Amino acid sequence: MARKTFPLSKVYGLLEPGPVVLLTTALGGRPNIMTMSWHTMLEFEPPLVGCVISNRNHSFGLLEATNECVINIPTVEIAEKVVGCGNTSGANTDKFERFDLTPKPAARVGAPLIEECFANLECRVVDTGMVAKYCLFVLEVVKAWIDPAVKNPRTIHHLGRGNFMVAGEKIKLKSKMK
Repeated sequence: MARKTFPLSKVYGLLEPGPVVLLTTALGGRPNIMTMSWHTMLEFEPPLVGCVISNRNHSFGLLEATNECVINIPTVEIAEKVVGCGNTSGANTDKFERFDLTPKPAARVGAPLIEECFANLECRVVDTGMVAKYCLFVLEVVKAWIDPAVKNPRTIHHLGRGNFMVAGEKIKLKSKMK
């Protein structure tokens, strides 16, 4: 097989970390939504998630101030809204209103769930040791919700520069993991 060099600026698309999510925060009764694709599982129990939020982003300050958020996992059916949220600043815009999304109260955190998402993970910040250098927050999932009616969620995955992949086909292979 012949190999050719690959641009370093495109490596992100090869290591895409998981589905694009909508991270919600709230401060002073005002909720916000941020589209995020730089996240990864760090631990199983308790479930820990690492996520990178630029310190130039409005949500960075909200998460720093409250230490809580919700990771909402959308499906391809609302992909246009997801991208719209990512291309809009929440500093002066109510993204719930602008993109016709429905906030629902969370059980354990002040940030809202997004009704249109098939899964919602209520989170608290548990480690800020890498925030100053890498903008990396470590979150603990303290409550998780799913819509049982969604059997095969078709999540969207960011490949860079406006390109996305939609998850779909599942395969089952032998595994010793439970």
